[in-house]
Amino acid sequence: MCDITLSIVIVSWNTRDLLLQALDSIYTAPPPFPFEVIVVDNASADGTVAAVQQAFPQVILLANAVNVGYAKGNNQGIERTRGAYILLLNPDVVLPGGGLEKAVRFMEQHPDAGALGVRQVHPDGTLQRSVRGFPTPLGVLWELVGLSRLFPKNRFFGAYRMTWFTYDRVAEVDQPMGTFLMLRRRAVEQVGLLDESFPIFFNEVDWCLRCKREGWKIYFTPEVEIVHYGGASTSQVAPAMAWESRRGLLRFYARHYGSWVYAPMRLLIALLSWPYAWWQANRRRQRFRSESPIGRT
Repeated sequence: MCDITLSIVIVSWNTRDLLLQALDSIYTAPPPFPFEVIVVDNASADGTVAAVQQAFPQVILLANAVNVGYAKGNNQGIERTRGAYILLLNPDVVLPGGGLEKAVRFMEQHPDAGALGVRQVHPDGTLQRSVRGFPTPLGVLWELVGLSRLFPKNRFFGAYRMTWFTYDRVAEVDQPMGTFLMLRRRAVEQVGLLDESFPIFFNEVDWCLRCKREGWKIYFTPEVEIVHYGGASTSQVAPAMAWESRRGLLRFYARHYGSWVYAPMRLLIALLSWPYAWWQANRRRQRFRSESPIGRT
């Protein structure tokens, strides 16, 4: 039996003030059951470690000497957890009062759930589209050539970004954004940790795919709504992240769509994905700068 109900794992890199805000949202209205918070700091240069130690001494703090990446950082945290449920949480999130309790209750009411994602909004309250289908070659191709935007309500052309999804009901989904991803410990024990060959992007996508292949379901619920600033770490090195996102997608294809049947489509996507990823990275960086009310050092 787990003596802790919920373990919260947060990987941080140079997001001190946002991380402190996230931790404050947890401890200001803590859940009514035993929980623990594990912060894995990836060699931040902004005083994160000292700030967390001073403001939240109850946090289990793992300070890496170098940036080991998002996947390995999460795995370090997961290996230290004791909870029946494990929440992978980004540092640029504000949780609502009662949100953790609702999420755990959902998992308890759905014993077939291996993972759970929740509704996300931008700081101005507008919806953040945070649920996607698995990035099949055909689904991503429709995205890259713009057909998903031309036909946003079409489930065939919008299969990857699920542009038709309304975010107003509980649903079984493929892959919620890893910003807030609650995992069942038994599922983690069966599926395994995040694959560290995906250091930043597509590690949670790969995990969700492996989870479903093991027979678990993945759910989305609008009953919990979090504020997500978005791109707090990756926006700091957006050009490099654009390249890493492209590499992550192609690595995902090599692993899950490696058959010769998909070779022509993989090549086409490789040619198209770089300019698209670069555009996305710059858009995220600009949005983060305009939305974040917190000064960064």
